[in-house]
Amino acid sequence: MILLSNGFETMEAACFTEVFGWASIYGGIRFDQLSVGLRNPITTTFGFDVIPEALLGDVDLDDFDALVIPGGFGDAGFYEEALSEPFLDVIRSFDRRQAPIAAVCVSALSLAAAGVLTGKRATVYHQIGGARKAELESYGAVFVDEPLVVDGHLMTSTGPGTGIELALKLIEVLTSPGFAQGLRERMRVPTPDAAWFQAAQV
Repeated sequence: MILLSNGFETMEAACFTEVFGWASIYGGIRFDQLSVGLRNPITTTFGFDVIPEALLGDVDLDDFDALVIPGGFGDAGFYEEALSEPFLDVIRSFDRRQAPIAAVCVSALSLAAAGVLTGKRATVYHQIGGARKAELESYGAVFVDEPLVVDGHLMTSTGPGTGIELALKLIEVLTSPGFAQGLRERMRVPTPDAAWFQAAQV
């Protein structure tokens, strides 16, 4: 399930649709994806409308093996839905059964607000001044200033440019490191060096 809040960033969702689409073509099994929203249409961060394939009230959360949440901009209304109880309840449902959850950029705040990051290592988009870092920590998360952080079934990354790595990590978790590497090579996605995975944002 790709859970879309109003005001989400398109690139942060597209990384997953591309990776899982390619995986369906070149893998031995099909990776079905479903974009789900609280409204229809959804207006993205930069202003064009997206039609989700389903509304939240029409799906059974137990039908899905993993959850993906793209981030977005507050000025575009992202937090109004991304911090709402219906949105947070989806996260809690996946967390209860330890299903993989991948959150890009500030959607880590949704995980934190849902209560699933207490005592867990996570990252979030971070700038000088640290407002988002402080917000993440206020929910009890342990902030790690790295592009991609995995703690058990919970995966967070710092911004649009990290989305492809998070998508490949999710594929790796659901399949194998070898399959994820093969997919990376087919898609011509360069492998970051070790320094990238340890680089702080500020």
